Amino acid sequence: MTMARCRRAVLLGVAATGAALVAAESGPLPFKSSPVPGGVVVLAIAGQAAAPKATYHGEPVLVRRSARGWQAVVGIPLSAKVGQDAIEVAGHAVSFTIKPKRYPEQRIRLKDQRLVTPNPEDEARIAREQALMAPAWKAWPEGLVPSLRFHQPTPGGLTSSFGLRRVFNGEPRAPHAGLDIKAPAGQAVRAPAAGVVVLTGDFFFSGNAVFLAHGEGVVSLFAHLSKVTVKQGQVVKAGDLLGSVGMTGRATGPHLHWSLSLNNARVDPRLFL
Repeated sequence: MTMARCRRAVLLGVAATGAALVAAESGPLPFKSSPVPGGVVVLAIAGQAAAPKATYHGEPVLVRRSARGWQAVVGIPLSAKVGQDAIEVAGHAVSFTIKPKRYPEQRIRLKDQRLVTPNPEDEARIAREQALMAPAWKAWPEGLVPSLRFHQPTPGGLTSSFGLRRVFNGEPRAPHAGLDIKAPAGQAVRAPAAGVVVLTGDFFFSGNAVFLAHGEGVVSLFAHLSKVTVKQGQVVKAGDLLGSVGMTGRATGPHLHWSLSLNNARVDPRLFL
């Protein structure tokens, strides 16, 4: 599969027709607020009859009803600075404090130096792919309410945790913005929650990959697959087959890379398991 065969458009507006896709969760969230880079902060919003509109640095934020009104569930990017920050609700700031978190370092040796320092042709391909992926990370399918309770998409141990400061062949690179699950090649990869497939393709770093939008800015990426078994626009339920474990793209062995994003910020998937 080549970039020319990647999907050329990203599905941004899909009406959810299945009851399983529109059933909102009630009651408490399945995780606690974690206001650190790569974490999720939960903020109370009082005094609103209807669901308020909230944004974080210009990105729309997931808002859901709570026992006392409404709450914003905000993904904090790994690049966030420690200290005061805020979301905006109806023109007013709702402040919170980002606390420090130190992630460990991982050193990886790759045989193919191009995967560490891409050549000009590779750089052009990566730029095209990033432009294709950008709207997928922002996908907000109409009428699709996300579950915030996820299942691990494939069985296996965790080999590279979220947030690792990675060094490839002695050269520092971006922190690991996902969770790696060690699994044999060909093992089934299944949807951790219901959603809509908004992009599939073969990418320089991610290899064969699937972007799955769960609703309201919650998006999963499944990377390094040996095979993709879904198509763009396909609606899936939790547990449906997405593809198979592989080692395509930048990978040193068979495994699944799973990234989870809220409001276009990659966060630790373990918070949702």
